[in-house]
Amino acid sequence: MRQKIVKVGKLEIGADNPIVFIIGPCQLESRDHAMIMAEHIAQICCRTGSKFIFKSSYDKANRSSIASNRGIGMQEGLRILKEISQTFECPVITDVHEASQCATVAEFVDVVQIPAFLCRQTDLLIAAGQAGKPVNVKKGQFLAPWDICNVAEKIASTGNTNIMLCERGTSFGYNTLINDFRALQTMAETGYPVIFDATHSVQQPSRLGNSSGGERKFIAGLARAACAMGVNGVFIETHQDPDNAPCDGPNMMPINQMEVLIQELQAFDELRKSF
Repeated sequence: MRQKIVKVGKLEIGADNPIVFIIGPCQLESRDHAMIMAEHIAQICCRTGSKFIFKSSYDKANRSSIASNRGIGMQEGLRILKEISQTFECPVITDVHEASQCATVAEFVDVVQIPAFLCRQTDLLIAAGQAGKPVNVKKGQFLAPWDICNVAEKIASTGNTNIMLCERGTSFGYNTLINDFRALQTMAETGYPVIFDATHSVQQPSRLGNSSGGERKFIAGLARAACAMGVNGVFIETHQDPDNAPCDGPNMMPINQMEVLIQELQAFDELRKSF
């Protein structure tokens, strides 16, 4: 099946286009922090000649504990994302959690993202499709890769076929995720571009009791393997001080390691396409 190309701003994702990076801190902490992170990412991608979509969440609605920091809220978060897009001339992406949010969020961002836990919520998927922006849907940790076609069909039923499918690991017992790289090829057989989420793939959900753990040391290796398999983009959350980040610190990449990693992933992508 010929792979669809999804256009996000000036970016074309899919087919033989170079891999695209979806990068940013897990959570919007403040305007100043988001702007600093976006500037670092933009500079790295300029030096490496790579294309990126800035990612951060205004609300982490699926935190482990009621005491966890959820974020700065929708209104302020969307304003910050819009400012980042305009300042750095880059597309932006964020999560939605309820169908009622989709139309409003789509006014501010370039891509609407469906969290993994919500990937079968029909009303949410349809509302995201109807919002008219490209949709990046995370494959649920509980979902078989061959069942992601049903998720895509719900979005496409609205007439919106600008869909990306994102792999982020599969539940493997309690508090653990594992990657089956056959899933990437299976998901690609839908014809939609496939994104590999390298950072949530090493997450250990609720492993620390009231928060999630993670195994950061495996991020780079998994990302390289995914590029060798032939994904169209790589999703990487990053932070200047992940060990003290308010959300998902154990599975975020330090920003000072991102440039080398991006160069490595570009090389793997180019090598695969050379055959």
